Amino acid sequence: MNDERGRGVPGHLSDDLLVTRAAEGDDDAFAVLVQRHSGPLLALAYRMLGVLQDAEEIVQEAFTSAWRRLPEFRQDAAFRTWMYRIVTNRCLDVLRGRRPVVPLDAVVEPTSSGPRGQPARAAESAAATRALDEALRDLPPAQRACWILRELHGLSYQEIAHVAGMSEQTVRGDLFRARRTLMKEMASWR
Repeated sequence: MNDERGRGVPGHLSDDLLVTRAAEGDDDAFAVLVQRHSGPLLALAYRMLGVLQDAEEIVQEAFTSAWRRLPEFRQDAAFRTWMYRIVTNRCLDVLRGRRPVVPLDAVVEPTSSGPRGQPARAAESAAATRALDEALRDLPPAQRACWILRELHGLSYQEIAHVAGMSEQTVRGDLFRARRTLMKEMASWR
């Protein structure tokens, strides 16, 4: 179909409307969804996998899969949650096949508002980040996924349960165990 409805899709449209338009074949509407959600999904995949190239591949595959399955999308969950689920499941599949690696040194540190030359503070922050990275790497993949989705991406327990395909009670248990483990591992940094 060669009409004007897909051209110049405004970025302020809701995900629900964009999904509806994309399911009807509007490539531009899907492009807005990709642009809107790529960053957080890439951050999620990278934090779970620790390898940027693998994370980029997972996100690209997830969007390709979503594009093909969009007409089946029932919108009983938000598009964002659906995409988090696809990416999380693909990451967990990859992690099952290898030892987990989750470098957090890619997290951009906020610039200091104080005077220049605080190398001791910067070094301590970098060391703490490395310690957290190592502690996260040692968590079981399901606990790591729950912790990353909650603490770094701000998803609710209900959203995490939907994304991870588990009950809210299981999410709460995994988060509790992950937090307890991380608190023990990071005790010397308090």
